Amino acid sequence: MAARAVISIFMLCLFASSVIAEDPYVYYTWNASYGTISPLGAPKQAILINNQFPGPEINCTSNNNIVVNVFNNLDEPLLFTWHGIQLRKNSWQDGTPGTMCPIQPGTNFTYKFQVKDQIGSYFYYPSLGLQRTAGGVGGLRVFSRLLIPVPYPDPEAEHWFLIGDFYRKSHKALRETLDNGGSLGMPDGVLINGQTSKLFFNDNKPQFTMKPGKTYKLRICNIGSKDSLNLRIQGHPMTLVETEGSHTVQNIYESLDVHVGQCFTVLITADQDPRDYLVIASTRFAPYYVEGKAIINYEGSKKGASLFLPFAPITWFWSRNQFRSFRWNLTASAARPNPQGSYHYGQINITRTIKLANSYSMDGGKLRYTINGVSHVDAETPLKLAEYYGVGDKVFKYNIISDNPDDGLMSKVNVAPNVLTATYRDFIEIIFQNPTMSVQSYNLDGYSFFLVGMETGKWSPEKRESYNLLDAVSRHTVQVFPNSWSAVLLTFDNAGMWNLRSENAENRYLGQQMYISVLSPEKSLRDEYNLPLTQQVCGILKDMPVPEPVYH
Repeated sequence: MAARAVISIFMLCLFASSVIAEDPYVYYTWNASYGTISPLGAPKQAILINNQFPGPEINCTSNNNIVVNVFNNLDEPLLFTWHGIQLRKNSWQDGTPGTMCPIQPGTNFTYKFQVKDQIGSYFYYPSLGLQRTAGGVGGLRVFSRLLIPVPYPDPEAEHWFLIGDFYRKSHKALRETLDNGGSLGMPDGVLINGQTSKLFFNDNKPQFTMKPGKTYKLRICNIGSKDSLNLRIQGHPMTLVETEGSHTVQNIYESLDVHVGQCFTVLITADQDPRDYLVIASTRFAPYYVEGKAIINYEGSKKGASLFLPFAPITWFWSRNQFRSFRWNLTASAARPNPQGSYHYGQINITRTIKLANSYSMDGGKLRYTINGVSHVDAETPLKLAEYYGVGDKVFKYNIISDNPDDGLMSKVNVAPNVLTATYRDFIEIIFQNPTMSVQSYNLDGYSFFLVGMETGKWSPEKRESYNLLDAVSRHTVQVFPNSWSAVLLTFDNAGMWNLRSENAENRYLGQQMYISVLSPEKSLRDEYNLPLTQQVCGILKDMPVPEPVYH
């Protein structure tokens, strides 16, 4: 009996220690610097991280704490943002100029955030100016915890396909072009993992080698600046298993349209004739055709790839229909041990409808892009910091846009910081209305939303009858087709200041972005963290005393 009692006490101690133990930490040190790359033959100044292009992968597991110490060896300020990572209660680490002071040249800053209750394929990138066009981009993968089953067998291996359009000009030259009223124009190429293969050359190195009969996981993200891309693999259909943090119904696709900022995870099986096979990523919905190629090969084979290349689809209607085939896997667990389908979003009453219409206009002879008639400009003082210090009224005004704007092309533009307030925990409907002839892509930091509808024409309340209220995929990036609308539903349950932005670099740089301020009325640490002691201050806050903690 005594021995049994000792064992019981020992087990209770182990249980108690496991309950109070903090989630594991993963540490990275990054040196951001300039370097020369030549993926298209001509040299270009790129932003490298630890001398790598693309940058090093962040490899972690759900609920890990991530610590990234960034040394800025550039000649200009720098910030990194974590595309798709929700940063619960912690917009302080979001890495956008509305929430953080830039890391100045010759200095360093340490990010600390948690990938709370998330799994999937994501990426990071530098958020200031047009730095993303120069590099500094890398994959961020979040594995499921071992106790949470994944709805497919473990693959033999997994690989990134970071795809994106590419400009030979430096980001500074591109920025000057936009500042002088020009446009980015046609990209010079499309890269896959920072390179592109030439079909008739024998010195191409394969992205990876496959063993016959084995299945491989591919993490695909469009990290580009402008163009939607179609990705396809010679002779190898792709089984979609996850997108932007959600397990999906496992449909099979010959090709995938990947809009700017979007990520997909697929499985392919090496069940074809042993030889080389081409991976092709090509532009979509543009008045030009640009493509990039990569090679995958079978182990031991020296047989080259076939010259018969798979074609990309043609119309955007095809892409919309593909979107409609994406469904949430309601039988799979997510990052926590409960079924994803237990969240019945279609049965929650909508408390507010916000319509966001993109447009463009000329201001002082220069092109500006807008949301609801406002073209956002970053203030010298980050909006979140100004709000916390109680001096927000000296930096910006809340709610200068309407929830229900005229969604046509506007002739006037208001150039100012664009900040919308939202009530904490309200269930919101957001309508993205696109009256232009180009495809739009939007990302909302801090959240995932349910993309429930997408149609041509103007949105009206009657369109809700067409919504998918059962198994729409929860995601963080939404495309909006020409002269069309897309509708998303979400709960504003993550307090903070969150950036909603166009993923088109030109549009974003010239004002097509905004911030949403979600404040906790209870001022509770349960809802939002206080200002970190290590947070940098700038602008009008430089000489101001740090306020007492707001949240308790």
